[in-house]
Amino acid sequence: MLQNIFFFNFASLMVEKHKPMKTIIDLFEESVSKFSGNPYIWEKLTDRYEPITYAQTRTEVYRLAAGLLSLGVKKNDKIALLSEGRKLWVISELGILYTGAVNVPLSIKLEGNDLLFRIVHSETSMVIVSGQQASKIEKLRSQLPNVSRVIYLDKPDKLEGNDLFIDDVLALGDEFLKNNPGRVEQVSKSINPNDYANISYTSGTTSDPKGIILSHRNYTSNVEQALTLMDIPARYKMLLILPLDHCFAHVAGIYSFMAKGASIGMVQVGKTPLDSLKNIPINIKEFKPNLLLSVPALAKSFKKNIENGIKAKGKFTESLFNHALSISYKYNKEGWNKGTGFTFIYKPLIWLYDKILFSKIREVFGGELDFFIGGGALLDIELQRFFYTIGIPMMQGYGLSEATPIISSNSLKRHKLGSSGHLVKFLEIKICDENGHELPVGEKGEIVVKGENVMVGYWKNEKATAETIRDGWLYTGDMGYLDNDGFLYVLGRFKSLLISSDGEKYSPEGIEETLVQHSRYIESVILHNNQKPYTTALIVPSKEALKRAIAEKGIDPESHDAAKEALAIIGNEIARFKPGGEFGEMFPERWLPATFAIVDEPFTEQNGLVNSTLKVVRTKVEKLYENRLNLMYSPGGKNVVNDENIKSTLKILNN
Repeated sequence: MLQNIFFFNFASLMVEKHKPMKTIIDLFEESVSKFSGNPYIWEKLTDRYEPITYAQTRTEVYRLAAGLLSLGVKKNDKIALLSEGRKLWVISELGILYTGAVNVPLSIKLEGNDLLFRIVHSETSMVIVSGQQASKIEKLRSQLPNVSRVIYLDKPDKLEGNDLFIDDVLALGDEFLKNNPGRVEQVSKSINPNDYANISYTSGTTSDPKGIILSHRNYTSNVEQALTLMDIPARYKMLLILPLDHCFAHVAGIYSFMAKGASIGMVQVGKTPLDSLKNIPINIKEFKPNLLLSVPALAKSFKKNIENGIKAKGKFTESLFNHALSISYKYNKEGWNKGTGFTFIYKPLIWLYDKILFSKIREVFGGELDFFIGGGALLDIELQRFFYTIGIPMMQGYGLSEATPIISSNSLKRHKLGSSGHLVKFLEIKICDENGHELPVGEKGEIVVKGENVMVGYWKNEKATAETIRDGWLYTGDMGYLDNDGFLYVLGRFKSLLISSDGEKYSPEGIEETLVQHSRYIESVILHNNQKPYTTALIVPSKEALKRAIAEKGIDPESHDAAKEALAIIGNEIARFKPGGEFGEMFPERWLPATFAIVDEPFTEQNGLVNSTLKVVRTKVEKLYENRLNLMYSPGGKNVVNDENIKSTLKILNN
């Protein structure tokens, strides 16, 4: 089942002769010609999933494009799309592109000023919006003088001014097609590969979000690049559980599957965003996908749910499961070297555990899931080992929106757990020092790439564009290195490196991820060092785990002793990574926190400390807790049993 899923040729480090440049429209038309009767989009509107074929999808795209043309949409107009993932999302994007207009895909997590900035900055003149998101646009309408029309994907109670329901636009399209035969084809054929397809906004972690301009060719070239790493059989189905506004879901989902005549499914939209979230595990089981896209936060959620399910079956099953993991980890090692040495003796036991345990877990994912494609550079190796062991490997890759986004990935035939895999073909890479000089293999520096997938630039931001793209090379801002086997390792943000007092630089993200993965008492951690004699940490404890530990010791949770004991527990967790601890060889001690401050409020999207891609915004956290950071570098700052920590800890234990 897993044969021929992936293949790789390390000649990817050299740019090879490319296929003729094409637009997204060319890609779609070719696929309709080859796979007209194949199902393309699956959607569950009632009690089961129903498909629409490639040919039927094109019919709807033509109707919508014709309707937009009849409303006066012209080349380079900006049309924003704000909706949950659904069939009409894909049809809307294609309909927009067929007119020569530019789609501005917006995250459904955006509200208020964040949403306002993107619509105004992009010069959007029309918004296509779902029923659940409509109120957000209506609240901003008075501040959007350039938006002449809103098109609703779900029928509203009332339409204002020029606004229309999507069915009305499709009806206009039918009339337009009747009176203007061939016009949609004529317009679509006038679109060039280098014309803009999307303006996709960054999360704005340090300043105003940047609008990433992605052309038709950026997308189609990245599809071609991605398909040098994976082969998608036409029978394959993918449930798109990641937001469609991001180019990862575009390339690895919508357009790569399109190129191969395979099909994509949508998560059933619930009455509320929370309902939609709850539908994900249900839909996975009933849709039975062959492949899923994931990000670290989602993978951790899946793992936690599996572990909770095992724990609920009792102590015996939990012990058996943990033993199965332990044996499998020893056998699998880093994937590429599994079964080497004397570990081959574990193979019969692993077969048995797969039969009685892991195969049952796979049924939760529908029973036909071959693998995940993991996005996000930093994925803890233990998480990779976990999914590898249960038989649905998470093939971790690396990319960023400015590269449309895929740069590298592991493959089933060639992988190293803990790495971000091999480069796609048709892409050049170099690792550079702070002065832009190329470094030899094995040395750490900034990851810099060059290829047709590199963005056009940042919308209305020439300065940022010039800083990021130099002589055609994209300076990613990420730090990493290539090993002797050609595997790329991504270590964290190049510009968010911590700097010790002696000038040594080190990346915090990997350490932070590891602390969280290996401690049930630590929910989040941010390390800090800005040319100081030692590293410090802001720690959000796992409230329930800490409460349980204090209760088991029989200590009054409102007492000073409870706070001291809780602080000691956190301190002991960090000590596990210091010399003499069970993980004492993982990191240099000077990179680990010498002291820490307890934070009693989780880092969330709601308080602005986590961005829409679920990454902690380091600069905002450091600014908010500036006084706590300064306190840790004051005389006596290494003493964790201080008034601030006692106060924060007691608040956690008693709320």
